Amino acid sequence: MRRSKAPYKARRGVGTTVVAAIAVACGGVAVLAPTTSLATTLVSAHHRLHTTTPTTTPTTTPVATGPSTTYGTGTADSSQPSGMDPPGANALAGYTQTYVTDFPGTSLPAGWYTYSGTPGGDPGALWASSHDVVGGGMLQLETYQDPAYNNQWVSGGLKMSGISQIYGAYFVRSRVVGTGTGPDDVALLWPANNSWPPEVDFNETLGSDTSSTATLHYGSTNNMDYRTASIDMTQWHTWGVIWTPTSITYTVDGVVWGTVAVASEIPNTPMTLDLQQQTMCDAGVNWGCPTTPQSMDVNWVAEYAPN
Repeated sequence: MRRSKAPYKARRGVGTTVVAAIAVACGGVAVLAPTTSLATTLVSAHHRLHTTTPTTTPTTTPVATGPSTTYGTGTADSSQPSGMDPPGANALAGYTQTYVTDFPGTSLPAGWYTYSGTPGGDPGALWASSHDVVGGGMLQLETYQDPAYNNQWVSGGLKMSGISQIYGAYFVRSRVVGTGTGPDDVALLWPANNSWPPEVDFNETLGSDTSSTATLHYGSTNNMDYRTASIDMTQWHTWGVIWTPTSITYTVDGVVWGTVAVASEIPNTPMTLDLQQQTMCDAGVNWGCPTTPQSMDVNWVAEYAPN
């Protein structure tokens, strides 16, 4: 089924407005039930901002709860905050693990670089590295009204600049903590050379705690191929994306919930894993402006390259 999606506004640099072309294929679901610098701080944003509430599919996909071992779920471990260890080095057939961390200690592992400053196109939003907090065996991206910034809503965001690759599999175990409307929480792949598009958002809340959207941005005019899943985001889930030369597959808790199989849409440039929040209070949209503090908790991430 084809359906249009709302225009996006760029969030990098000067905030150039980018109008999206209409090209959205709503994928089916199997077995489911209802920035530029490598300095420590990045001022540019990566993910592209929705300027209006995106049009969703007529029936959002209800996603089953409970883990599956099909894709990168991990193994049970009661000592982990989420109750699961990261998947092992050979957990995915045909792939070799290139990176994994469960955020030990109280500082970011090597290779991670934080966002700071105001994103282009969204003058009301703000990032600060102090909102990327490591402790208790996880990373927390925190959005709250920060007295250090005149009680403005401030969020966390960062990228794994230490590794970029063409094709691979990525898994992020995360949850949303908080009630009511929240910031936009996103796990995504971003081009390592910062030449956008492409972009692969494989878990985006759009300020909701009851659904996730996956969006593939492609083509010089920013075409978007997206789908939405209905799921409790306040629970721990393992979100995954498997990127090959001919397809992109979205997974949650080891189960496929969406697939893009149009070869012309698939990116073929090195990309990095990014995690971020963003408030939308002054961006001209009717979502993504929190009313209470919220966090995006990340227990671990794992990356794989094809053999």
